[in-house]
Amino acid sequence: MSLRGQPLKVNYAYRQIADAIQAQILDGSLPPGERLPGEVALAEMFGVTRSTVREGLRQLESDGLVHRPSPRRLEVAMPQIDQLATRAGRAMVLMKVTFRELWQVALETEPLAAALAAEHATPDTVAQLEDLHVRLIEAEEDEQETIRIDTEFHSLIAEMGQNRVLILAREPIALLLYRGFTQVAPKVPQAFGRQIEAHAHVLAAIRNRDQETARFWARRHIEDFWRGIQIAGLEDETPMTNAKAM
Repeated sequence: MSLRGQPLKVNYAYRQIADAIQAQILDGSLPPGERLPGEVALAEMFGVTRSTVREGLRQLESDGLVHRPSPRRLEVAMPQIDQLATRAGRAMVLMKVTFRELWQVALETEPLAAALAAEHATPDTVAQLEDLHVRLIEAEEDEQETIRIDTEFHSLIAEMGQNRVLILAREPIALLLYRGFTQVAPKVPQAFGRQIEAHAHVLAAIRNRDQETARFWARRHIEDFWRGIQIAGLEDETPMTNAKAM
């Protein structure tokens, strides 16, 4: 067994247990799939009660670092990207990040995602983008459906690029930024049409595997959204969020 334990004499010991095990998962000492000891053994290793161990394990499960293939078996897991992105998104909400901050980063990540998507595009993934674009056109004037499809469109583009670091880095930023459409659309009625036009150009560039044009239109799309934010006077405001969605 490779897990290392030591007695703990601190407040919130469950959090310390979670942190200690998490550190060993992240440094590779505990690889995905390795079975963890039971609650009794962990309690002895860390010098705490079973209830404290149980709370620490719940924290690790919530973070996606361990999972239970069966009720009595606990194994190390690798957290999924959406779980990590959600955690980062919550941190951004708590920090009250502004549209300006989100836009400054998206101006770099979204064009890169589009260029990589054009490089790695396949007939199947292009067909998926085309389907989303048709649905976006059909959803015109429906703010919530537009946001949902727009977010899915950009996420698919990032996935097509096959760069996991980029996928993880951009996701929480994009989720917050694109939800801001709800605040922009009422003050910029042309936003729906301009969004559809920009998506059409990005889609065409990706279909043609034209990386530079895909990059150009993705950047122009984000710049155009920023102009909408400016017209709405929201540059240094915090995007409204839906707690359930984060």
